Amino acid sequence: MFEFQGKVIGQDQPLVMGILNITPDSFYAGSRVKSISELITKAGQMLDQGADILDIGAISTRPGAKEITIEEELDRLLPTIKTVRSHFPDALISVDTYRSVIAKRMIEEGTTFINDISGGIFDPQMPELIGKNNTPYIMMHVYKTPDTMQIEPLNEEAFEAVRTFFIKQAALFESKGASNLILDPGFGFGKTIEANYDILHRLNDLRINNYPILAGLSRKSMIYKYLGLEPSEALNGTTALNAFALQNGANILRVHDVKEAKETVKLFTMLRKK
Repeated sequence: MFEFQGKVIGQDQPLVMGILNITPDSFYAGSRVKSISELITKAGQMLDQGADILDIGAISTRPGAKEITIEEELDRLLPTIKTVRSHFPDALISVDTYRSVIAKRMIEEGTTFINDISGGIFDPQMPELIGKNNTPYIMMHVYKTPDTMQIEPLNEEAFEAVRTFFIKQAALFESKGASNLILDPGFGFGKTIEANYDILHRLNDLRINNYPILAGLSRKSMIYKYLGLEPSEALNGTTALNAFALQNGANILRVHDVKEAKETVKLFTMLRKK
């Protein structure tokens, strides 16, 4: 748990992070933002619905996704961050990137959080950057890379692999001066459907050093494939699993649908009082 810009991250009141994808190929078409005017509208709507953090990504990390260049990622992000900053100056902004050069520039532009799907594995310069600035950092676990992670994904061994990863990477980031860490087990990132549910069931057991836990379950294949649906039909399943995640220790929900997630948090909070 830590306090940042007036918000306590990891407190009893769970937070909701709204997803804004400025990519043409994210797995859920409803999350893609295609223009600056649409960006302003969607960001404003999420904030009005109660989003505590906006998470902006310029690279698709869906299974099989290919990398884009640093220049292309920066070209997508810079106008986006500047626009959101100018229209919503009080918003907490997270940038979804695994490149330290991008993260450095985004921090200079006023980004609040860095959300790294590799937890510092893809870019060895990331721990130094985060430690130097003590920027709030979402440390996610991924097995292999987005283009290979679903080739022989982790199964029974997934939970221990994630926990070992958090212990090792947290120690590395702490040694560089970082203390505002958030742990994300990376649902769907190189794990079988069964492994994802095992991790969700044991979510609170992944907590180390009392760091907050983020659950990113929104419309993922562990929901829609298991139910025989498409991502566009997976809101109900998402809400159900978000409730389980909260019950099992999640402090932040990363979602496409802010209104429904905030309602889930509100009901969970009331239930927990009893």
